[in-house]
Amino acid sequence: MNRSADWLEQARNNLEHARRSIAMGDYAWACFAAQQSAEAAVKGLHLRAGNVAWGHSVLDLLAALPERLGVAETLLDAARVLDKYYIPTRYPDAHPAGSAARHYTGAEAEHAARCAETILGHCEHEDLEL
Repeated sequence: MNRSADWLEQARNNLEHARRSIAMGDYAWACFAAQQSAEAAVKGLHLRAGNVAWGHSVLDLLAALPERLGVAETLLDAARVLDKYYIPTRYPDAHPAGSAARHYTGAEAEHAARCAETILGHCEHEDLEL
């Protein structure tokens, strides 16, 4: 059973969660939800291509896609941004002082959501000629 559609649905839900978090001013959580959206989207694309992917680095997940999919540098750049939000958005000891939440801005959260949207859009529309 191929559950790639479930992963893409989760990716869309995670992106919507990021947008709701931005609206609430919860920017750290928005950045993390955006990373989770991209991670789920790429895992869904892996499943559509007949692969199973593990790990949390969006950059590594994109790099592990079959070569025939030709991942654009813009997607890799978006992944580099999002991977920076996987751990430090949630853990205070990832920063010199204070809670993780106080270290993120609305601009960063908006950028993270756009990065996730770019990756999700690519994963939803990739034409796989298997």
